[in-house]
Amino acid sequence: MQRFWEKVIKPIMAAHQPKSIVEIGADEGLNTLKLLEYGKQCDAVCHVIDPAPKFEVEWAKEWYGDTFKLYEDLSLNVLPEIEYYDLILIDGDHNWYTVYHELKQVSEMAEKSGQFPIVLMHDTAWPYGRRDMYYVPETVPQEFRHPCELKGIVPGLSGLVAGAANSHLHNADHENGERNGVLTAVEDFMEESSIPLRLHLLHSNNGFAVLLPVDSHLNPIISFILNTSGM
Repeated sequence: MQRFWEKVIKPIMAAHQPKSIVEIGADEGLNTLKLLEYGKQCDAVCHVIDPAPKFEVEWAKEWYGDTFKLYEDLSLNVLPEIEYYDLILIDGDHNWYTVYHELKQVSEMAEKSGQFPIVLMHDTAWPYGRRDMYYVPETVPQEFRHPCELKGIVPGLSGLVAGAANSHLHNADHENGERNGVLTAVEDFMEESSIPLRLHLLHSNNGFAVLLPVDSHLNPIISFILNTSGM
């Protein structure tokens, strides 16, 4: 996600000026620290969700104070606890079940608060736009989990290949099809949503997407930012 910061995320945040931010998937904190700095400078709260963050959490808590709210748990357990947010970044477990239900929980929050947030998402293109990946397969109910292996992915090939890209991850043994991949989850959610939504896509760096209501005044701004990003 941090690869999109300067040309995409930062301009979107400047236009939107969010006051309550959720980040799903912090990892080493490269994007997280930028969000926290925004929060500190602009009086916003950052809710960071990651079951195993890989950055200096105690230092961040001390430096950013009340700006920083950390939840070391799975996103689907945490999101119902956060009453309101006006921007959410989804870059956690890259599979249909998780992303679809994250978006459903976003929608439930919006129904209660009266405002659907801007949703920023990573991995909407190859390799995980149309293929599930599971960090811990057992966290996804079996009926929603495709057969998977610790084998890699090759562009244009549905099957898995030993030693290829991302072979250290549990990848679904096929590409495309129902309930498979991040972009598929987004499309399925949009089809069912009672709120008309617009999806903006970038195809570079494994894909980036922005989801927001069709009547949002920010749609032309989002289009301008993405179309002039050079990414």
